[in-house]
Amino acid sequence: MFKNLRSLTAVFVFFAAITAGHLSAQDKVQKIDTLVQQYAALGQINGAILVAENGKVIYSKGVGYADIENKIPNSPETKFRLASVTKQFTAALILQLVEQGKIKLDGKLSDYLPYYRKDVGEKVTIHQILSHTAGISNYTDKPGFLSGDAERKVEPKDFILEQCSDDLVFEPGTSWAYSNSGYFILGAVIEEVTGKKYGDVLQENILVPLGMTNSGLESSEMTYENKAKGYENSFTGQAPARRINMTIPFSAGSMYSTVEDMFKWDQALYTDKILSDASREKMFTPVLNNYGYGFGIVEPELGGKKIKIISHSGGIFGFNTLISRFVDDKHTIIVLNNYYNASSSSISNGIARILYGFDAAPPREDLTNVLSKLIAEKEIDAAVKEIKILKQDDAKYKANETSINNLGYLLLQAGKIKEAVEVLKLNVEWFPESANVYDSYGEALAAAGDKENAIINYKKSIELNPNNEGGKEMLKKLEGK
Repeated sequence: MFKNLRSLTAVFVFFAAITAGHLSAQDKVQKIDTLVQQYAALGQINGAILVAENGKVIYSKGVGYADIENKIPNSPETKFRLASVTKQFTAALILQLVEQGKIKLDGKLSDYLPYYRKDVGEKVTIHQILSHTAGISNYTDKPGFLSGDAERKVEPKDFILEQCSDDLVFEPGTSWAYSNSGYFILGAVIEEVTGKKYGDVLQENILVPLGMTNSGLESSEMTYENKAKGYENSFTGQAPARRINMTIPFSAGSMYSTVEDMFKWDQALYTDKILSDASREKMFTPVLNNYGYGFGIVEPELGGKKIKIISHSGGIFGFNTLISRFVDDKHTIIVLNNYYNASSSSISNGIARILYGFDAAPPREDLTNVLSKLIAEKEIDAAVKEIKILKQDDAKYKANETSINNLGYLLLQAGKIKEAVEVLKLNVEWFPESANVYDSYGEALAAAGDKENAIINYKKSIELNPNNEGGKEMLKKLEGK
């Protein structure tokens, strides 16, 4: 959902071209459970996992704690925040309104949201917003947004006028850029067209018909049973995550659910219970950047055969989620974590390999956790020197761009500027093709008073990602423009 706590637009499974063995269903379950326990032992998963083969659940289990302080374990009935996995539900509600003739995919935003700025609203279509090709900027990328007041309650109209009405970052339909703002706007469109609250439409049109009784749109005031608390890394291990008022993610990321309810949703997408064949075909057809409507779609090769995978991930303060659908074989992997730094994509990749008869590589220890401990024990220069040596052991350790980035921001927030600069510099060295690492390093350099090098890194970030509006804004401030 958010920058530096961002969800990937889609996480896909990659298969090596090796010969698969033949495994019985029981062998697969045992291998999956062994893999899950290996990840749990390294502290890389804390949540619930459901695996289905040929449309039948073969594994459903909770791992770790829904409430660490009170030792309440996770289970398949635990309710997790879905973050950006919410977007596929918003897309489905829009497509239902298209089927009812209340919305047109080629209709302009201004046709349905009269208070939106006309110069943009008359250029952007519903199709473009659904597919992230509208050029609408992303409010979570705005400088300072995440460090601001995340606990304030907002109303959709007010928030759209305040945060989602900037100039377009590119001409609609010409490029692709992930936009939480766009999907927030779609929720407001649903409310405007139906005359009902988004959460009520969600219940009436999807959750009740599918019997998803443990799912809904969360408000921060509501209480419900089996609710997971969110956690993220701190210098002393897992700690309660920052609080956020769930009116802020809204239709871009405010749902909660269980792995079992999400499986009901997965199975419904093979039928016409929620959407017609024509609507589902639109949802699952890539427009740009392998993205359709609320889902990413890829077809990697496995043993000379293409496997179609439809998936989406999510990340918000304290939660990390992923649903992967292997639609040719009706396999499903659902991973819901109440630990932001969990390795949802890695464990999903490993489980997918087991489903297709391959061996899954055991997890490697995240270098970020090791680096965090080293910083607590040593001077930053010595810690960085040691972590660079450890990184050479690829069989045991892995570097994770997102978690290193998060550690850098934890250090910044704690006022450890020198340490933050060195950690984010390390991320630049290890992931030189990523626009985000230069943006984050630039922010740390600016905090350290090194304006010259901050400008250099913001320029590099914008070069790699011309749609980085937050970086452009920071660059203007640094250059005094």
